[in-house]
Amino acid sequence: MPTSPFKAARRWFRGYVAACDGVAAIEFAIVSIPFLALLFSILELGILFMASTAIEAASTNAARQIRTGQLQQTGANNAAGFRSLVCADMSWISSADCNANLSVDVRTFSSFSAINVTPPVSGNAIDATQLTFNDGAPCDIVLVRVFYPWTLLTPLLEPGLPNLGPNQRLLSTAIAFRNEDYQSQGAACS
Repeated sequence: MPTSPFKAARRWFRGYVAACDGVAAIEFAIVSIPFLALLFSILELGILFMASTAIEAASTNAARQIRTGQLQQTGANNAAGFRSLVCADMSWISSADCNANLSVDVRTFSSFSAINVTPPVSGNAIDATQLTFNDGAPCDIVLVRVFYPWTLLTPLLEPGLPNLGPNQRLLSTAIAFRNEDYQSQGAACS
């Protein structure tokens, strides 16, 4: 006796519901997408913080050469020379990429309280016309700022982090100090 199509469909549906083959694969597919997105976001945040720390450390080391007068005495006291010093300490970023994207701003001020600057950003990009390089003379107060645009790869971080437009984060550091009196050995700045 032939079975009705309704009974055959019901039997197939019961067999489909009772089958457990491939459930783990389906559950993994459902859970893996948010898990991997979260994992990559955490990794990218770690790399972003590492890059920020590396830029700060490299900038501090290079700024020390301004403070002690070493940069002024070598004749490399220009933006390109200072940028090369910073990039030399950040070897994990390719030197061509570092030199092309790193922006430096070095200014002198009459007092520490006179320091009041804003990031040189215009139209979601670093505005090179707002950057200057003046490493000062002995006993001058100097502000060194370094900027590096970082491209985000994880789309989940895009709404919370970008400040230079889509997928771009501006990494920056600032160091303020008084130059040593490097021309008069042993004299103190007043």
